[in-house]
Amino acid sequence: MMLSKKTHLIGLDIGSRTIKAAEVIHLKGSLSLKKFGMIQIAPGAIEEGAIRDHETVVGAIQQLFSENHFKVKNVATSIGGYSVIVKKINVQNMPEEQLQDTIAFEAEQYIPFDINDVNLDFQILGENETNPNQMSVLLVAARKDMIDEYVSLIDLAGLNPCVVDVDAFALQNCYEANYPSEDGSNVALIDIGASKTSLNILRGTTSEFIRDIASGCDQINTQIMSAFNCTFEESERLKFGKAPDNRSAEEVEDIVHSVVSEWSREVRRALDFYYSSFPENQIQQILLSGGGANVKAFQKLIAEEAQTQVNTLNPFANVSTEAIPGGKESLNRIGPQAAICLGLALRRMDDK
Repeated sequence: MMLSKKTHLIGLDIGSRTIKAAEVIHLKGSLSLKKFGMIQIAPGAIEEGAIRDHETVVGAIQQLFSENHFKVKNVATSIGGYSVIVKKINVQNMPEEQLQDTIAFEAEQYIPFDINDVNLDFQILGENETNPNQMSVLLVAARKDMIDEYVSLIDLAGLNPCVVDVDAFALQNCYEANYPSEDGSNVALIDIGASKTSLNILRGTTSEFIRDIASGCDQINTQIMSAFNCTFEESERLKFGKAPDNRSAEEVEDIVHSVVSEWSREVRRALDFYYSSFPENQIQQILLSGGGANVKAFQKLIAEEAQTQVNTLNPFANVSTEAIPGGKESLNRIGPQAAICLGLALRRMDDK
């Protein structure tokens, strides 16, 4: 993972409520976080991954780069949600060059979009475990209009979009850099954002199952704002445990518990679907990231639903933060939100 000045990129995670940017360099044989910044954007500027207010988002990206003194203009970003399909499929054994020519035909039966409206990519995972005449392939399809929208947005911000990744893969990249493992154990990575939750189940370093769930932290905010007739900013403070003024702390807890209980059930349903295909591949650990990882009730509830160990993913576990004022201590609070951004910052110009 050699990140040279000529090939390294700024990771740019464009979320529905916050935009994050990170620069990671290779220093003395290890990874070092050189710069990191995060900026809030107005509710409604991005909804379900779609850019609703280009001017606001472009301005926020420019402000983020200016205030944090990013000099590198080449960036890697990612997309997810309904516009991206990731599926493990089985095809007849063939050379990679032949699959490249036939992937559109192979993919058409799995993609709920017009095949002409998507960009396709794939990775050959190896021989199918149950049929030696077939090979397993990880298929990725992303709507061209969504990719074009993000590329245009980054161009308007005066930056150079070099890599458009998938949220779940960026999360996996962050995990692999910080949690090196050779035992082939099954780990579920769950990133809870403002409007969606990304699930990526790994067996060793192979992604076995990916799903995006249309639920996130905005559900809590919406219910708190409705119950207390308060602003979004006030709902944020209440959501993360600040004592309410002349309001029932128990009512806030009930709202949070109700929403995260539904998150947990959605994740449980996704895990059950995975187990129906891979009953022998029990998950040994769940790692949480995103803003929802800071909602204390979720970790407890998902552990009960999944009947497995649940921890918070640390994107800086194997990354030096000495260059950041305050180091790890200053990054602890926002660490879970930085996971996808860090995974993107580890991408290179010459990546596939």
